[in-house]
Amino acid sequence: MTTPIFPITYLTTILFDHGAVRCLPDELTAVGIRRPLLVTDRGVVAAGIAGRVLALLPQGNSMPRFEDTPGNPTEEAVLEALAVYREGGCDGIVAVGGGSSMDLAKAVALLATHPGRLVDYVMMLGGAAKITPAVAPVIAVPTTAGTGSEVGRGALITFKDGRKLGLVSPNLIPRRAICDPELTLGLPPLLTAATGMDAMTHCIETFLSPRVNPPAEAIALDGAERAARWIERATEDGGDRDARWNMMMASMMGAMAFQKGLGAVHGMSHPLGAIRELGLHHGTLNAVILPAVLRYNDGHVGDKYARLRRTLGLPAGYDLAEHIGKLNARLDLPPNLRAMGVSEAMIPKLAEEAVKDHCTGTNPRPVDRAAYEKLFIAALG
Repeated sequence: MTTPIFPITYLTTILFDHGAVRCLPDELTAVGIRRPLLVTDRGVVAAGIAGRVLALLPQGNSMPRFEDTPGNPTEEAVLEALAVYREGGCDGIVAVGGGSSMDLAKAVALLATHPGRLVDYVMMLGGAAKITPAVAPVIAVPTTAGTGSEVGRGALITFKDGRKLGLVSPNLIPRRAICDPELTLGLPPLLTAATGMDAMTHCIETFLSPRVNPPAEAIALDGAERAARWIERATEDGGDRDARWNMMMASMMGAMAFQKGLGAVHGMSHPLGAIRELGLHHGTLNAVILPAVLRYNDGHVGDKYARLRRTLGLPAGYDLAEHIGKLNARLDLPPNLRAMGVSEAMIPKLAEEAVKDHCTGTNPRPVDRAAYEKLFIAALG
């Protein structure tokens, strides 16, 4: 007998448990999608996960699909997927993959129902208020445990001019999130570690944001505790179902707490992710940058570092930045940005873009261009 999956209703409707993907056909009906576009990437296709999803649907292999989502979604890819959406007569999207596929799907859903260019809806350019509830419905099916984009209100897109900019609106939150930890069982160790540290960073950074939002802080702390407890087990044993369940929950909780804002880690990782010739992974960037930002913010967060230490099971006064650095090393993540191909020559442009990033305003300690340059140098190692 199949155990029923009871929905979590928080920001959106969430079906969360092993085997939850079987709920997809019913949820398509519930949100009124009759002809969906499948948005995914080549890795998900090669792993057979896209095929598993297609097999659940009446359309099967005849379902319109876009399988070329880049590692960092681009404006060009959004427009290509939008063309497939329109040619297929689609009325909604099923996004299957990591944060890139889900973010790209949100951008397509926006342009499918709103006039003008994608840049018209960028938050830092005043576009958030233009995003209406008319956004096409999206059902998100994450295959990694990192970004939490399945419950997030934002999408990060690298535009043709090289800027990585955010689309942010509650209207971009997927109508349904189907979180099935079984879909992450085959995730390689390095990707498990990188996406897991993405979730950890989201929880820590949103907890440290100076905005007053105690419910979001409670969610962020619970997510950080889960990530700290389970990330190494999930990385060492990809088949550990409890570890996979808890890491997917930590990922989702980090995005639930996004309402409180992020900070300088993301202010730095966004322009780094826009360097197309490097193709840097967002979660890996966050993990590598986090120690430098923790040191920078020390002394500017009240008692929050003490609360974080208790949550992470660390002794009083233990250096949080050192703890994250050692955890990164145990997970075999890069030791610094230099090891990822970043050089000093890139820093002036990176700092210029970081100051303008929408996450900079919610860092607990103010960050200007000079401070960002020092942070990038510190993260270079």
